[in-house]
This record gives sequence, structure tokens and C-alpha cells, in this order.
Amino acid sequence: MTAPVSLIDLPEPDADGIYTFPQALLQAHHSHQQLLDARACDGDTSVIDVTAPFTGDRFLIQRPEQADRPLIVLEPHHDDLALSASGMLLYQARPTTVITVFTRSVTVHRAARQQYPDESSVSTLRAAEAQEALRVFSARHLQLGHADARPPYTQHDPAVLNKVTQDLENALADLGDGELLAPAAVTRHPDHLLVHEAAKRLGCRWLWEDVAFWSTYGLSVDDQQLFRERVGDSLTEEVYDITPVMLDKFTLLRLHASQLQPDTALYRPLRYAWTVAAPLRQRSGRPRFAERFFRLEAS
Repeated sequence: MTAPVSLIDLPEPDADGIYTFPQALLQAHHSHQQLLDARACDGDTSVIDVTAPFTGDRFLIQRPEQADRPLIVLEPHHDDLALSASGMLLYQARPTTVITVFTRSVTVHRAARQQYPDESSVSTLRAAEAQEALRVFSARHLQLGHADARPPYTQHDPAVLNKVTQDLENALADLGDGELLAPAAVTRHPDHLLVHEAAKRLGCRWLWEDVAFWSTYGLSVDDQQLFRERVGDSLTEEVYDITPVMLDKFTLLRLHASQLQPDTALYRPLRYAWTVAAPLRQRSGRPRFAERFFRLEAS
């Protein structure tokens, strides 16, 4: 398990920090990088270098120790695991394989569109970002090569669902045993809904809460309501403390810099992690940041 960082300097988006959290988070991350640099200079080999492909920025992060039970993650797009579930993996790491379904994309922040103007260049950049982030976990990475949905969004094509399910089944056949983890499809994005449905067909019962974070962040309240109406009482909620690795998760988010600029805009997933932790924090005073997962009840 990853050694906890000092919690004294962690900012919180509470009544005092609601407006200052983005900048305070960036400052705390800088201090965390300095601490990791000192450890690396002292010979700590668990601290490794990573580089954001879009910006060229270099960061340090502690490679987590891994437990024994293998994990196979099914994610729609290259950054979905980092956004919603990477804190749990940093704190409770396991030998991991990540299968990314929709790896052909034109989605980049407007700051990157001139340099990366087409599907080929964007897809190559996003794959490089994912591979650098997954290197932290020593994860195996498989890319299925499907094209992501393009606006205006519509419901996914049943034929595409069948093809993705078959492709995933073929990939899983070569991987051996491993617990499956997939998105819960809280966001209404059609790619998430499709991968969720394919994962259920393949027997997946463990799901992460994939809230929309980027330009659609304001829709998240609606997404949550529709999600609750859709799943009813079929899911059991699990909350994982990520407080000790919160700043390392921020490092992983910064590796996916093609998706949002400037760096202070990356606060949203961590502000949401503070919100997820609120019920537990009110009872015990901890954790300060958390991620939400679900177990699907057997039918």
C-alpha cells in the first residue's frame, strides 16, 4: 500500500476554499512534487518519472505496491479510469490490465486542435497519455480500436454493442482470471452506456462511478438522478478513501493534459472526491477525499 503523504497541506473545497481550491490544489501538488524529488534523491526507487505527452511537463509519482489478485478494467476512453477510479488503484494496487474500447478520437481541448487536427494525430496523442499514466501501475494496455461517439449524441447502435461485446470477450479469453471492473454509466455518454452494457453481458459485477467532469460537468446532477431511476436498488454502494494518494491522482490527471487546460481546471474530479467523502467524514472526521464504486446484485 502506498505510504500516505502529509495531509496538513491538502486544500479542501469547503466554505473557505470553494473559490481558491483550484489554485490551492496546484500549489499543494507542487509541494508534493518537491517532497517526492527529495525522496528520489535519497534513493527511493519507488518514486518514478512520468511525462505528460501534450505539455512535455515532467512529474514524479510513487509507484504503488501491488496485491496478488489480478484486475481487468474495461474503460470506454483513454482517460476514464484516471478520472474516476485511479485513486483506489493507487491506494489498493493490483496487477492490472486495462482494455480501452473507443481509441479512435478527435476529442482534444481547443488549445490542442491546431497541433492535433485529425483523428490519427489525436488518437496517437491520447494513447500516449494513457500509456504513460498506466506505466505507473505497470499495467498491460489493450486498445480495441473503435471510434468514439461524435456529437450530437444518440443512443448507441445495437450492432456496435454486439461487436464490442464480442471483441471484449475475445480479449478476455487471452487474459486468464481477473476481477472485472467497468463504468457504472452514471454519465449519459453513449460510449459509457455501451461499455457498461457489454460488461454486464460478460459477467462484470464491480462498477466505478463515472460522473461527467469536463464541459458537461453541469449535467452531473441530472445524470445522477437519471442513473438512480435506471438502476433502482440493483447496486450496493462502496466508498474508497483516496485521501493519502489524492495528489498522486492529480498527477495522473495532468498526464491527460490534452483534454483540459489550464492545469487549474483539473480540480473538478478532486472536488467531487471531496463531495463523495462527505457522509463518511461527517460521521468519523475522515476520509477527506473518496471515490465511489458499486456492486451489482446477482439477478
